[in-house]
Amino acid sequence: MSELRWHPLLREWVAVAAVRQDRPQMPKDWCPFDPGSGRVPDHYDVHLYPNDFPAFQLDSPPFNPAPGLFQTTGPRGSCDVVLYHPDHNLPPSKMPVEHWRLVVDLWTRRFRELAANPDIQYVFIFENTGAAIGVTMPHPHGQIYAFPFLPPLVQRELDAASAAPDCLYCKVLAGELADGRRIVAQNPSFVAFVPFFARFPAEVQIYPRRHFGALPDLERAEADDLASMISVVRRKYDSLFGIPMPLMMMLRQTPAKGGHPYFHFHVEFYPIQRSANKLKYLAGVETGTGVYLNDTLAEERAVALRAADPVS
Repeated sequence: MSELRWHPLLREWVAVAAVRQDRPQMPKDWCPFDPGSGRVPDHYDVHLYPNDFPAFQLDSPPFNPAPGLFQTTGPRGSCDVVLYHPDHNLPPSKMPVEHWRLVVDLWTRRFRELAANPDIQYVFIFENTGAAIGVTMPHPHGQIYAFPFLPPLVQRELDAASAAPDCLYCKVLAGELADGRRIVAQNPSFVAFVPFFARFPAEVQIYPRRHFGALPDLERAEADDLASMISVVRRKYDSLFGIPMPLMMMLRQTPAKGGHPYFHFHVEFYPIQRSANKLKYLAGVETGTGVYLNDTLAEERAVALRAADPVS
């Protein structure tokens, strides 16, 4: 059973999905995402796979909250798995740029499909990588969650962006380019940088130079450049300490419904490896107060990332 429960003190929804307790933990001898498993095509390049343990489903009861202290409502939405590559042991940092472009195309196609569904308010594309993050399946993959409401952090960012007289993201990008110290890599369409306000060690954000809101707005050359920039950042991360970087990658896009001209598409990376042998944990302060403690200096991390292969 899955349902949404209202948290009256924080005024946000909690997704309860007890079925997720049954997820397999790093199977060693078999993977459902491998060709020949019987669960996926015997031949594929990228593949959209329905999550076997979803918190949101399109056939769930509708999202229709009613007043009350102990509110519940239906988690109508969807949870997809994006299989990046048929090779079980290929880390995302080793995928060719051309293959990342296939992933970008699949992301874009699925965003369009889900955004057209009247029940969907927000499409969240993301990836968790590494056992330290809590990944239960090592096969290279990401995920797509479609929500019937705007998640609280999304709403908070929209509120900040809509309150600014001009594009807040364009101002951040212009400021980072003018300063220059935190830039990690650039190409004709995108800029990767460690933001001045980074909350995670070696956090990187990718901003497009042109203002647009979501993947379907990408021009062909921009889609190529996005694939290239993601590849560069992923390779740099794994080169930084000479180990695969445990991280979260997420695409920030406009909500599926309504007009949001103030929003600016971008990609965020949250790595948790703060040194070669130390992890960053979100412990009492971060979890209990929402105040992040960053043990690294953005300017120093940017220098290290620029020097990491491929050197930029």
